[in-house]
Amino acid sequence: MARVLAMAKMAKFALVMALGAVALGQAAAPGQDTSSPDTPSQGNGLLIEPEKLPDTYPQEAYAVELYGNGNYVPVLQWRVESGALPPGIKLEENGELRGAAERAGEFEFVVGVRDSGKPQQAVQKVFVIKVVEAIKVDWKVPAHVTANRIDGSVAVSNTTRDDMDLTFDVKAVAENGRATEIGYQHFPLKRGTVGMTLPFGETLPHGAYVIYVNVVGEVAKRNAIYRQRMQTPGPLQVVVGP
Repeated sequence: MARVLAMAKMAKFALVMALGAVALGQAAAPGQDTSSPDTPSQGNGLLIEPEKLPDTYPQEAYAVELYGNGNYVPVLQWRVESGALPPGIKLEENGELRGAAERAGEFEFVVGVRDSGKPQQAVQKVFVIKVVEAIKVDWKVPAHVTANRIDGSVAVSNTTRDDMDLTFDVKAVAENGRATEIGYQHFPLKRGTVGMTLPFGETLPHGAYVIYVNVVGEVAKRNAIYRQRMQTPGPLQVVVGP
């Protein structure tokens, strides 16, 4: 009798285990996606390329295509999830970044993309676009007083891919507002020029002067004009008369 009871218990246990296995199989078969058809998945089948974006400069035409890589279902849907693109550049529906940046700066943003699968795959990626100044101007020899003169020089660079028509103008402005030209050049500045030295200097009457450096570059074929301006932190005192 005890043996019969033991066999009955074993049969009952086996039946419970079998029913549990069937229930588990119905809940989720191995490899089966249990998400809703309308819920995007974060699978690794879809990747956003390229790895990073090229730099640009203000008013330069910018056209870079973002594209999907890996296992996904066309057609892709693109959008900016957060952050900000450079003003003047936008993300088109086909994944192309297009436009011309309006100002220099470093702009970080997150791009998201979804495919057309059921369920959809959705991934995001952080990008940075650096918009560099088209003209870079630095003090080479800061403006300074020597006896009755103010002299100095600047270093000018053309970071664009275009030759430009450059105007270099330096004025010494006295306390009474009178401006004296102490440097002027007008010439073609070749693309890729780095650190070209432009000197300035002039003999001036007794007085205090603030020095203003103005650099203007023009690219006629693109109707683009770039400007940079510097000035001395304070007035320079000429104490010796001419």
